[in-house]
Amino acid sequence: MNTQAIRSRKRSTGGVPLVMVTAYDVAGAYFADRAGVDILLVGDSLANVMLGHRDTLHLTIGDMVRHVEAVASVSPRAHVVADLPWPTYHEGRNEAVRAGAALVRAGAQSVKLEGGAKRTDVVRALLDAEIPVMGHLGLTPQSVLTMGGYRVQAKSEEAARLLVEDARHLESLGVYSLVLEGVPASVGTLVTATLDIPTIGIGAGPDTDGQVLVFHDILGLSLGPTAKFVRRYAELGEAMTEALARYADDVRSGSFPTLAESYEIDPDEPSATSSGRTG
Repeated sequence: MNTQAIRSRKRSTGGVPLVMVTAYDVAGAYFADRAGVDILLVGDSLANVMLGHRDTLHLTIGDMVRHVEAVASVSPRAHVVADLPWPTYHEGRNEAVRAGAALVRAGAQSVKLEGGAKRTDVVRALLDAEIPVMGHLGLTPQSVLTMGGYRVQAKSEEAARLLVEDARHLESLGVYSLVLEGVPASVGTLVTATLDIPTIGIGAGPDTDGQVLVFHDILGLSLGPTAKFVRRYAELGEAMTEALARYADDVRSGSFPTLAESYEIDPDEPSATSSGRTG
């Protein structure tokens, strides 16, 4: 799926809601793509989910490149978008383009970055370099230090007005879609109705043009509590623990492996000394 197809998916014009899910490795990308999702987000949430960091600020462009390569290696039908990690696009236009180009060369079809009008220069630079951009407003995890934690944003009328202004500005710059995270449902509804580009919500209510969740949250693989907006569709963590415990029991009891799961000498196999060569 390309950015033009995504851009056309407004529910107000009859578009089917967009389905986006994070993917960080070969297996995640393969199974999510088989499930028919529209967009695979190689998100900087891999810092928390895969690498054990408390926030996304410790992720490097090298980390992102390796995980984008893994996701792209399955040649998914879904669109692959990758987060620009902090602080690659906070250091100016040239650094942003270098980082974006690295992700595109790794297999991303577009990049996502956080922030509104203050990102004007880097958004323009990326678009000038022919790199499509997805925006991200509301709760922006890379701003966790200045936000004072992971808190719902745009809760006042003034904050909501400013968010709408940022959304309009990003659209005017040329971003092809916009993630709205951690905002009141009414704000998600307002922004979605205001824009001609699709919005993809995560904790932004039911009226956005699509939804995104973290792969591990959906499948019950996350450690610790999950956010209010998460709906779990499986408890694979428990299933994995049970399967691994059964394996451990079988090894300790001697019931694994059996002879049926072992190899035997093949009398027809040429020996190492039968090659006809001599010293």
